[in-house]
Amino acid sequence: MNTETIRQQEVICALATPSGVGAIGVIRVSGLGSIAMVNSVFKGKNLENAESHTVHFGTIFSGDEIIDEVLVTVFKTPRSFTKEDSVEISCHGSDYIIRQILKVLILKGARIAKPGEFTQRAFLNGQFDLVQAEAVADLIAADSQASHKTALNQLRGGFSKKLASLRAELIHFASLIELELDFGEEDVEFAQRDDLRRLIDALLSTIEPLISSFDFGNAIKEGVPVAIIGSPNVGKSTLLNALLNEEKAIVTSIAGTTRDVIEDTIVLDGLKFRFIDTAGIRETTDVVESIGIERSKAAMDKADIVIFLFDSAETLADNRALAALLPAGKEVLFVLNKTDINPLLASELSGDASDIIPISAHTQQNLPVLTSKLVSLVHGQAAGDTVVTNLRHYEHLMKTSDSLTDVLNGLSLGVTGDFLAQDIRLALHHLGEITGTIATDDLLENIFSRFCIGK
Repeated sequence: MNTETIRQQEVICALATPSGVGAIGVIRVSGLGSIAMVNSVFKGKNLENAESHTVHFGTIFSGDEIIDEVLVTVFKTPRSFTKEDSVEISCHGSDYIIRQILKVLILKGARIAKPGEFTQRAFLNGQFDLVQAEAVADLIAADSQASHKTALNQLRGGFSKKLASLRAELIHFASLIELELDFGEEDVEFAQRDDLRRLIDALLSTIEPLISSFDFGNAIKEGVPVAIIGSPNVGKSTLLNALLNEEKAIVTSIAGTTRDVIEDTIVLDGLKFRFIDTAGIRETTDVVESIGIERSKAAMDKADIVIFLFDSAETLADNRALAALLPAGKEVLFVLNKTDINPLLASELSGDASDIIPISAHTQQNLPVLTSKLVSLVHGQAAGDTVVTNLRHYEHLMKTSDSLTDVLNGLSLGVTGDFLAQDIRLALHHLGEITGTIATDDLLENIFSRFCIGK
């Protein structure tokens, strides 16, 4: 038995609920002998004779001293999160009580779990693959309906099933080409090149939408950045305050009040948006305001969606000139503000008004039209049910695509089977690294070290 196997069988324990005073705290214990260990400090039902998935009331002792009255939940292998014998102790949420229970367990031979070690054991014991393991952390961090739905889909194996199907088809052809190499001197061809080309085309047609979904997936996970841009005093800060329903930004009639980027988030129709209020863009000799304007331009470049706010024909012209400088593919909304003051302005703009959303940030008139448009822009980026949200997955999909493209180029050039096999092996390697079929200790350490302790 190697050192890693012995380490995995050790009993580990950790607080699974947030630290700090609360009504209850849940201490998680897992590993070979964990039920017997907890039973040795528990007075109530004999936990070793208890059925799996049962809850028992009793007391935790340290010697003859009662630490707390608790509920103990028993999970027996393989019917637990880690697929090991596991126990969860629900105690009162006192920091002192939690420390004392953990101390008793450590004295009995347990050790404090490393960050993510429970989930890592679940992965190593075959509970789920690496994509699903990473989805556990995403599910815990989900703060919107969209991020929750995406993480839950990955946890339930939606993304993994697609990758497994791709890999299985590729393995079949790789084995045929490897067979050819074994019979190299006999000049036989087991893998039909036309069939291989059709397979690679089909694989690429599946992978490319996954790659393209990353920008949308990352926006779901981190929040869609929306920059509110415009000339001074057109109502950018008023609009931000109206969207957030709080006085986040200072609003005055003095031009140039906002001199730095102000940012906050809001959830609209299950999607998280990061709204960025910026300094009004104009020519100025004020050094501080100039810095704010440069930051406004930087925010405009980084945003997925830009709201150009204006309140007159002149400021609209300025914004259209700014919009022309944006990178291709940037979503742009022209929003006419202050319609409560000048309701006729939109009609006076004649042909220019076709792509304009009229609102009053002050009275919140037509604000739902603007928010609905923002939501529809984001939903329009969705390519399907499976969305890539993880940078590691995205990078390996890109490398898989490159390797498959090299296979196609090799087929066009008529290269020998050994070169084709090398590129196919690379594609299989990158697909395997996503799901953990191929995983190094360093990779696992890097992934699970980002989890919280107790998960």
